Amino acid sequence: MPNSPTVLVASDDAFELATLSAALRLHSVNVVAEASTTEIAENLYKFLSPQVALIDLQFAGAEALALINKFRKVNPSLGVVLITACPDLRLLGLVEKQIPQGAQIVLKKSIADLTVVSHSIVRSIAAVDAKEKMAWVDSHGSLHENSFSSILNEFTDIQIETFRLLAKGLSNSEIAKVRVVSEKSVEQIVARIAQHLQVLPDRAQNLRVVLTGEYFKWIGAPRH
Repeated sequence: MPNSPTVLVASDDAFELATLSAALRLHSVNVVAEASTTEIAENLYKFLSPQVALIDLQFAGAEALALINKFRKVNPSLGVVLITACPDLRLLGLVEKQIPQGAQIVLKKSIADLTVVSHSIVRSIAAVDAKEKMAWVDSHGSLHENSFSSILNEFTDIQIETFRLLAKGLSNSEIAKVRVVSEKSVEQIVARIAQHLQVLPDRAQNLRVVLTGEYFKWIGAPRH
């Protein structure tokens, strides 16, 4: 890629970090640094001043966005490309207004086509300079204002938050205390979540365990 901007790639998945960086380099993307922790990312950014940060949105949880905000204070024109397996930011406890201006969000299933990623890297610089809001990028490189259409779109914010708390291992009573609602209300919300996900009652399976598995499937968590 002619005049490819310098790129820092960060992911706490060692295999993903190595393979993605190597693949991007083969695709003529100028990857100048790889980071597996926020500390390494900060040090590399300080010394190499890359023009674009390509970061796994699940990288160190919410610290990924805090890291980008630190970088942007040094370079307000920093291009940002976020990769994620999750098509709905709410499942990660995020809302769109938290995402840095001009950020390009690429679903991991689109990474198979590195042209989409390399295009997003270049596009991210133009987007921040134009003060554009964040945008999703589909497998064809097209921009989307909202998250991709999926069953998750049927979930209300309350259902998504309950889903997240359940997956963290909180009991219905604990969720009720956190959300300041009745335990009965939580039970009804959990039932509605199961209905949306088409998880049918089964005495042979623990509903909470099944729903937790569904949650981690949606956020793209590795299964070891």
